[in-house]
Amino acid sequence: MAISSGTSGTSVPPGPSGARRAATGRQHELRRGGAVAVVTELAAALRAYSRDGVVLTETFGDDEIPPGATGITLAPWANRVEDGRWTLDGAVQQLDITEPKRGHASHGLLRNAGYELLGRTEASVSLEAVAFPQHGYPFVVRHRVDYALDAEGGLSVTQTLTNDSSAPAPYVLGAHPYLRLGDTPTEQLLLTVPAGTRLVADDRLIPRASEPVEGEWDLRGGRAVGGLSLDSAFTQLDFAHDGAGAPGVFRATLSTEDGRSVWLWQEDSCPYVHVFVTDTFPGRLKAVALEPMTGPANAFNSGDGLGWIAPGESASMRWGIGSIL
Repeated sequence: MAISSGTSGTSVPPGPSGARRAATGRQHELRRGGAVAVVTELAAALRAYSRDGVVLTETFGDDEIPPGATGITLAPWANRVEDGRWTLDGAVQQLDITEPKRGHASHGLLRNAGYELLGRTEASVSLEAVAFPQHGYPFVVRHRVDYALDAEGGLSVTQTLTNDSSAPAPYVLGAHPYLRLGDTPTEQLLLTVPAGTRLVADDRLIPRASEPVEGEWDLRGGRAVGGLSLDSAFTQLDFAHDGAGAPGVFRATLSTEDGRSVWLWQEDSCPYVHVFVTDTFPGRLKAVALEPMTGPANAFNSGDGLGWIAPGESASMRWGIGSIL
């Protein structure tokens, strides 16, 4: 399957200067060896990623709003804030409701923002957007996203949030990539998630408890995607350490019986992964989002995984995608 950096067929009128502007903004194409990635101005999203001609993420046209939040980066919170409401220093904060179906504030403040280009090379790009004080979030924070392809064709992403406010700012960072393995139907792949605990959510997808994985929730030994329907966060992740002081690294993997695989990796500054297996992704019987997160849904209320950044300070998470083809 070839990656196109063109449009999906939608006609876009020219701007005042006559230049066309795609719905997802400027397209930043990265190349190194046989790897190609396309990052959008909108939401600093990973619109496409392939290696040696094998497509490794679900993709969409540059004139399409990312379906199912495909590839977008998430700040200053990931996932949901229940009813868009939380408390700061005893005062109730009310965020705008951006998930009307369930009545929550979802996926942060920058999913519809354009990210400014800070710099780029043939194989890397750095983008940044600012969230200004607004309903329910009275802080100024800058979200920087750095994408890079390595010599083997792997992709790494570093997300950094900086607090430009005069008071500590709460945050959860995350991302929303969907992985695939070329033209192999995703429902035929094996999903392996080496995590010991899952968060138990209610019917509005707000975590209410946690429990050890067991039965259908135990993905440590691998489960066929075709038999799964998941929208759950996992923690107690199995981070591998090399013993040399480097951050531990966790992998969630999609694989075939013949040994090909694609995986999400995340460093131990990111102790949660949200697994979303859906049959609603356009044109796919099954699609799998593997979402690295520094905290789970509703962290602004539960405090689980919630970080605070002092004025003038920053916090980061690092993740990426690797493969054996």
